[in-house]
Amino acid sequence: MALCKVEICGVNTANLPILKAEEKEELFEKIMQGDEEARQKYIEGNLRLVLSVMKRFHSSGENADDLFQIGCIGLMKAIDNFDTTLNVKFSTYAVPMIIGEIRRFLRDNNTIRVSRSLKDTAYKAICAKEILSKRGIKEPTIEDISKETGIPKEDIIYALDAIQQPISLYEPVFTDGNEALYVMDQLSDKKAHEELWIEQLSLSDALLKLKEREKKIIILRFLEGKTQMEVSQTIGISQAQVSRLEKNALLTMREYLEY
Repeated sequence: MALCKVEICGVNTANLPILKAEEKEELFEKIMQGDEEARQKYIEGNLRLVLSVMKRFHSSGENADDLFQIGCIGLMKAIDNFDTTLNVKFSTYAVPMIIGEIRRFLRDNNTIRVSRSLKDTAYKAICAKEILSKRGIKEPTIEDISKETGIPKEDIIYALDAIQQPISLYEPVFTDGNEALYVMDQLSDKKAHEELWIEQLSLSDALLKLKEREKKIIILRFLEGKTQMEVSQTIGISQAQVSRLEKNALLTMREYLEY
């Protein structure tokens, strides 16, 4: 990692501004009033904090530009969450935030390598989301982010998806205290591979043994290939209920067919 380079992500680190204490207070007052220009100046005036933190990770082998961008995200989060009533210096609050952001990046980035162009697009999208959230848009959409950055929606979706950490199909996503729902339960199964015995036997008689709602769930899941979430939205019950009813229905059908 070339930390001695003068230019990082197009920023000339040799010419970074240094803000006086009075300037910081004045800018932060404007930031709290929603002044985006003041926020940008405050960010630029604290980029040296990011550079200082980056030195702690010189042995990570990561690209300096990547770490700088991630550090900037941590800096922006610190600015947006800093409480002036705590009576602590901003740098005291910001440094741990920047360190935490970089550590998360290093942890999540150690298995899959993503191209630099995709990372850049993803970082711009993340930064734009932060800016839009600060403006009062609680959940910025991809379309909002696209308008803010000028990047096509498809490129943003692809880039954000590329930097996501893969998870196991058996990763639990919900539990009601009795049974857990797993990632695999949210996937479509258009050919019903998990229940091949259904394809090999006549289902008409077995379906007649089910209650009307259970029958509808089986048809939607295994004949129309819908996910449990889609089924829950179609018939108006929770995904956890769909999962339980589906399992009960399959058990009933299996017992009937095996009998």
